[in-house]
Amino acid sequence: MTETFAFPAPFLRAMPKTDLHLHLDGSLRLPTLIELASERNVELPSQTAEGLLELVFKENYRDLPDYLHGFAYTCAVMSDGESLERIAYELAQDNLDEGVRYIEVRFAPQLHVRPGFDVGQVIAAVDRGLARAQAEHEASTAVAEGGEPPFRYGIIACAMRMFTGGFAPYFKDLVGVLEDSPKNQVHGIASLSLAHSVLHVRDTLGLPIVAFDLAGAEAGNPASDHAEAFSFAHRHFLPKTVHAGEAYGPESIFQAITKLNADRIGHGTHLYSAHLIEDPEVDPERYVHQLAEYIADRRVTLEVCITSNLQTMPELKGAADHPFGRMVREKLSVCLCTDNRLISRTSVTGEIQQACAAFNLTPRELRRVTIQGFKRSFFPGTYSEKRRYVRQMIEFYDQVANHYGIPDSDLGAL
Repeated sequence: MTETFAFPAPFLRAMPKTDLHLHLDGSLRLPTLIELASERNVELPSQTAEGLLELVFKENYRDLPDYLHGFAYTCAVMSDGESLERIAYELAQDNLDEGVRYIEVRFAPQLHVRPGFDVGQVIAAVDRGLARAQAEHEASTAVAEGGEPPFRYGIIACAMRMFTGGFAPYFKDLVGVLEDSPKNQVHGIASLSLAHSVLHVRDTLGLPIVAFDLAGAEAGNPASDHAEAFSFAHRHFLPKTVHAGEAYGPESIFQAITKLNADRIGHGTHLYSAHLIEDPEVDPERYVHQLAEYIADRRVTLEVCITSNLQTMPELKGAADHPFGRMVREKLSVCLCTDNRLISRTSVTGEIQQACAAFNLTPRELRRVTIQGFKRSFFPGTYSEKRRYVRQMIEFYDQVANHYGIPDSDLGAL
């Protein structure tokens, strides 16, 4: 039996970390939400942080719809450039405070579009907030003189699996087309339009849009509806990550990889769930084994969000039931993420602490998972710049590990 290694809490906080699956609209500060709601006449169930934690942003949820209820309030206050910039800035600060040095912030720009406030302006506002936090960190004494590593970020634009009326202002010129189109075509029109807008913004404004994502309910909304949008992104060298295997089975993960050319998978929790295979012509256990081997061999990274999954999947009774441990033991490319810092009441450090305790991670395993976050990021720079940045993070990780007495024997090659 492997001996349990107790990682010192200060080490877990100080070590350089990433968050590659981080929803902007699920990660507001509660005081900011309350203040913005008051200023923008958005009615909340409570005007206090304590009340909102009891009524909306709970430790446990009945199901996924209950979990998603909080987004109605967060998205309602994210309606202009000022609010988006502030929320993004504070999110970067919160990550910096716990040693996170690279984040990829994702959100659905179409949900925040208003007349006179288009996709480009939405993304630019978020970028301003993140850039301000980065510049402040860069100018700090800790970085300039103390050897602290720099902070970097990327922006991921989320298309939605289903079209909703909330997109109406954005599609004012396509109302007739949308009304006369089948549901799956409406979804595809929305995502393709976003892909065009996002790439225009990336290539003309130079904003660090590093990937295209597909979010929303998996069941009844197949990834194939969005194949054209993801093909367009693929042809224009925009990386892809897709929410899959969170509320649907392994076949959803396979579809994300084969139909949408996904480079990474958001969640992937049901990777090993053979009982969810629907195709009657395949052997479920063989299918799951081959899919896992395919993902491992091609280094398709899984963005794991343990707390979020525990809150929305009743079949998971505790962290030890999560497949993350098996993923690590089978050497899949995985990284730990928060999903939503507010909705899930978590942090990157909290996710790591939970994983270390539940799966008895060794120093080598923790180091590998952590560094995979940097290596498999969609870094907003050249390949050479990314290599230098990753090397800097590896060296800093080892310095921190040595300072806290983490065994040197486990700091070998990944």
